[in-house]
Amino acid sequence: MNVNLYDFELPEQLIAQTPLLDRTASRLLTLNKESGEVNHHTFPDIIDFLQPGDTLVLNDTRVIPARLFGTKEDTGAKAEVLLLKNVEGDRWEALVKPGKKLKAGSVIIFSDELRAVIDEEGEMGARLLTFSYDGIFQEILDRLGEMPLPPYIRETLDDRERYQTVYAKHEGSAAAPTAGLHFTDELLNRIRDKGVNVAFITLHVGLGTFRPMSVDNVEEHVMHEEYYSLSQETADLINETKKRGNRIFAVGTTSCRTLETVGSKFEDGQLQESSGWTKIFIYPGYTFKVIDGMLTNFHLPKSTLVMLVSALAGREQIMHAYEEAIKEQYRFFSFGDAMLIY
Repeated sequence: MNVNLYDFELPEQLIAQTPLLDRTASRLLTLNKESGEVNHHTFPDIIDFLQPGDTLVLNDTRVIPARLFGTKEDTGAKAEVLLLKNVEGDRWEALVKPGKKLKAGSVIIFSDELRAVIDEEGEMGARLLTFSYDGIFQEILDRLGEMPLPPYIRETLDDRERYQTVYAKHEGSAAAPTAGLHFTDELLNRIRDKGVNVAFITLHVGLGTFRPMSVDNVEEHVMHEEYYSLSQETADLINETKKRGNRIFAVGTTSCRTLETVGSKFEDGQLQESSGWTKIFIYPGYTFKVIDGMLTNFHLPKSTLVMLVSALAGREQIMHAYEEAIKEQYRFFSFGDAMLIY
């Protein structure tokens, strides 16, 4: 299967540069995965597509201010570090700039209280660093770090919390689970009041978010690993929902990948508490084990995320929905509008 099957022309002006003032003011394109019917709504209309007894599953990861700026100790040259994954203790996987000059043994000074040494070079340009500091690392990071906005966003973000979901809880992501940015506490309470269950998983978004596919053949792509956790409470709720014949809606591709990872571990269909690392790659031909529908934003051309939603709704239907979204001037990517596949 060729990657170019998932390519499309996207006008640059449709890439949302800033979040809307009101989280729920975004538009909502709905796609019926059985009929292919596409309709246009505003985001609060999502409540009309959820039925009492359904379960909505959200990713409660919290983005850390993971972009740090410093200088090389030996030359004074500028250096940039983007934290991706806490490996163990004070050891982190990161992307660095300029990559050619930041080799193993290089020392980067961020401030009087924070420095790092590059221990080794990892896969695909990543580095493994060990930090040394005076004080509490997370507090220093909050002071010195910047939010790691995707490279296609060139505007400055005035309020860090706009790149967090309102239910963000467990720190560890290098990027936000952006499908959840549309929710407010008020809207979630309205959804609960309708009799819809709201459950949470955690998946810390990592390295793959920043990497395009580097192969032509879809099947040859190797996914990055990301840490996930699913509680027994959420497992029980999903099991009960399925037993009743109600539906599971994943909020975002990260929730989807977590649920399908856990679903693959328990062949009897009964989910149990689970945590670990996942590198599941979902593309057309995949048989979904847990989810019935998904809320998601609009994704990059030729990305693994476009392939994931195509696995759920069919490639032709997704490409048609994207054509409609472009024609109707929907906002794309992290701060853009939303799409509900049901």
